[in-house]
Amino acid sequence: MARPSGRAFDEMRDVEILPHVNKHAEGSCLIKFGDTHVLCLATAEERVPGWMKGTGTGWVTGEYGMLPRSTGSRMDREAAKGKQSGRTQEIQRLIGRALRSVVDFEKMGERQVRVDCDVLQADGGTRTAAITGGFVAMHLAFQHWVETGAMASVPINDTVSAVSCGIYEGAGVSDLDYDEDSTAETDANFVMTGSGGIVEIQGTAEKEPFSEEEFLKLLELAKKGCAELTAVQKEVLGL
Repeated sequence: MARPSGRAFDEMRDVEILPHVNKHAEGSCLIKFGDTHVLCLATAEERVPGWMKGTGTGWVTGEYGMLPRSTGSRMDREAAKGKQSGRTQEIQRLIGRALRSVVDFEKMGERQVRVDCDVLQADGGTRTAAITGGFVAMHLAFQHWVETGAMASVPINDTVSAVSCGIYEGAGVSDLDYDEDSTAETDANFVMTGSGGIVEIQGTAEKEPFSEEEFLKLLELAKKGCAELTAVQKEVLGL
């Protein structure tokens, strides 16, 4: 079996993270997983949601959206429909959970970081790119607070990244593009920390149920892919 892209089974697409792409946001980056491009902007706010006031701790949340021509045919803006789709809500909750998994909220104080992830171009793996780039944007926002004297240190205890893996034509493959994702027998998203901790796994059999052996193969691919993403994140952030 050959992958449509010609990549090896465990080979990621070309990954690029361009930091400081927005002059207004306290943290920003453009992340590219091959032809999937996501703009990640982190806003640092000296306030927390009302339900957290008086707790002395901070909060991190994520939002996600796709531009109308990020895909092959134009999509209507969700704002025009008056509500977000279930898919959008599910993905942005995933982004928020992933980013919060590595933050020390007590060290934040009563501050909030909101990370907006907007898909400029989609070719599979938009949520994993959003998480990986969202972490970089969030880290840069915390660095802004440190540089301005609002914080003593960046309140992050690990990196976090994500990669999709799946069973395509009977073989386990890493970082699915749209051609693979749209026809995969099994599709899974892995969110992992730089130290190897598992934050979340989303796995679905699209056709036949997958075996424990196949799952362990996907986990092996995900560990390798996330390790490579962690290296890129650290290089961009100078860690």
